[in-house]
Amino acid sequence: MAQSESGRRRGTRRVPTNPANLAQECAHAVMQTVPVVMRAIRMEMRRNGAPLLSIPQVRTLAYLHHSPGSCLFPLAEHLGVTRPTASTIVERLVRRGMVSRAEDPRERRRVVLRLTPLGLQHFRHTRRATQKWMATVLSQLSAVELQRIKKGVTVLAAPFNGVADRDCLGERAE
Repeated sequence: MAQSESGRRRGTRRVPTNPANLAQECAHAVMQTVPVVMRAIRMEMRRNGAPLLSIPQVRTLAYLHHSPGSCLFPLAEHLGVTRPTASTIVERLVRRGMVSRAEDPRERRRVVLRLTPLGLQHFRHTRRATQKWMATVLSQLSAVELQRIKKGVTVLAAPFNGVADRDCLGERAE
């Protein structure tokens, strides 16, 4: 292979050996890839949940499935909305019988949110249908590529577990 002006071979990509540089490149790749994947997932979830629920409502069901007994503040943080907006979303789901809202017996000002059986059923249906769709999309890849993705997303999740967790007062989880 011919040498380029910088001394590297053409057609090969330099692999950074400095962990900080490699972390920067990984961060860039994640920031480029995750929004594309999430947009596709949201479109499919909208298709599977429509016309019953909006995406924020489906995300609320998902959050309460993973964090039963949560209160409004962490839900609002998760959705990226204000507390009043989250409260409106929850109120609509309460009226539809998908979420229950109850006063916390330990702290009267705190409201505890949980999925009802109907909310759980709808969430599971939407998630199952979306996961089936995603498997169909991913089936276009080779077995080696699928194994890389499976390992990569598992590894990627580890440093982020707990990063965004907050308690109902908005303080960082320790």
